[in-house]
Amino acid sequence: MNIVLFGAPGAGKGTQSSLLVEKAGMFQISTGDLFRTAIKNKTALGIEAQKFMDKGALVPDSIVIDMVDEVLSNIGNKNFILDGFPRTVAQAEALGKMLSLRNMEIGKAIFLEVPREELLVRLTGRRVCKSCGAVYHIQSKPTNVDAVCDLCGSEVVQRNDDKKDVIATRLKTYEDNTLPLRSYYKGLGRYVEIDGNQSSESVFDILKSVI
Repeated sequence: MNIVLFGAPGAGKGTQSSLLVEKAGMFQISTGDLFRTAIKNKTALGIEAQKFMDKGALVPDSIVIDMVDEVLSNIGNKNFILDGFPRTVAQAEALGKMLSLRNMEIGKAIFLEVPREELLVRLTGRRVCKSCGAVYHIQSKPTNVDAVCDLCGSEVVQRNDDKKDVIATRLKTYEDNTLPLRSYYKGLGRYVEIDGNQSSESVFDILKSVI
């Protein structure tokens, strides 16, 4: 089954996607990872995307859709998780067309519900390795040595889009643009909501039962 995994920034989409890749053999399509790779490599797309991401704004649909379309063209027969896409109803409609052309479909659109206060704690405390991308948290998953990655020894930093003022913009943008996806996928009979304000293991157990 192919799924869309969505929820606010900090809801745990990346964690759950990683578990599905590891334990269920699914293929993850994370637009956030695709953009960060493009930014790190300083491609034209990456430079353009960074302008929006640093402000907490959404990257324009045209850029995101083209990127996802390219990945879908090379995915073969693997079941996949879309993490971070679609973020708007317009993107969801474009996704439906892309999949239809390939005789593919979304089985479930799974929403991770987490209270706003908890999202702020998760996001402001998140730290990321500059080299390997490993994710930490100053409270729940600190590095063994302050600001040094446990895996590769590189510097661990706070991303620009995890700073408090940018987070406020990200959450507002999310609420304005992404929440309508609930109604869209409910209308298609694909919508499932999971309480994301519990341990990642508990969330994953529920996620497995859904798919």
